[in-house]
Amino acid sequence: MSESTLDGPPYTEIDYTSADGIATITLRRPDRLNAFTTTMATELIDAFNVADADDAVRVVLVTGAGRGFCAGADLGGGAATFDAEENGRASQTPLGTVDGVPRDGGGTVSLRIAEMRKPVIGAINGPAVGVGVTMTLPMDIRIAAEEARFGFVFARRGIIPEAASSWFLPRVVGISQAMEWVATGRVFDAAEALAGGLVSRVVPADELLPVAREIAGEIVTNTSAISVGVARQLLWSMLGSPTPWDAHRYDSKAMVELGAGADAAEGVTAFLEKRAARFPMRLSADYPAAIPRWPARPSDW
Repeated sequence: MSESTLDGPPYTEIDYTSADGIATITLRRPDRLNAFTTTMATELIDAFNVADADDAVRVVLVTGAGRGFCAGADLGGGAATFDAEENGRASQTPLGTVDGVPRDGGGTVSLRIAEMRKPVIGAINGPAVGVGVTMTLPMDIRIAAEEARFGFVFARRGIIPEAASSWFLPRVVGISQAMEWVATGRVFDAAEALAGGLVSRVVPADELLPVAREIAGEIVTNTSAISVGVARQLLWSMLGSPTPWDAHRYDSKAMVELGAGADAAEGVTAFLEKRAARFPMRLSADYPAAIPRWPARPSDW
């Protein structure tokens, strides 16, 4: 059990550790293949809040304990698992409401991940099914162990893909691949996930965390936190833009502001002096005002 570094109760369904610029969030219900619950959702949101607020954290790595990543929603409630009236979610809404109905728990997590100003790496060590896979879609890099299995199984349970995946999934893998996986609801292996663009690498299980940490370490060691944070915001936000002129507008603003900043001066000086850069700017204090936060919240939120 790990304690949040913010004021709050100890985590009971996840672990949170931080070292060497990398925050590691581990889903920890191994006896249930890390099945997703409301408690897990609230703890994940808090953990991402902690990571985003900590300038010492440059990258967040998410994985699962035991032999699973996340087997989807905990179905222990039986037939009423998804019935908000029957299971009490309609009157008890710990995650809030949207348009008068309880918010989808997976969506609260995926949207918090989307709002991160730091890259998020998913190290998918085993089955990632239902919300176990949709919650990974706003992560920036997904790496899978050879044993990992994936499934957008919602149509086989009489519900729909949640966690805002109708927005994320087609943008990550394309509409045709997205519809094949969603309409069939079948479970598929890591090789198919790689071929379909859902993950960027498949590695042996014992190499999964070392490879993920190697990528994270390269980011920590060699890059400006401001540069990576702004690039993440722009790359994701421009997926919904109808024209590259929007990208040009924000690129121009960011280049002016960052070009006059201490990180740009240090990056060039370090290159000329043939040494490692020591970037001084911090996301908490130096994020460019000209770059809007993404995703923008609706006006009625």
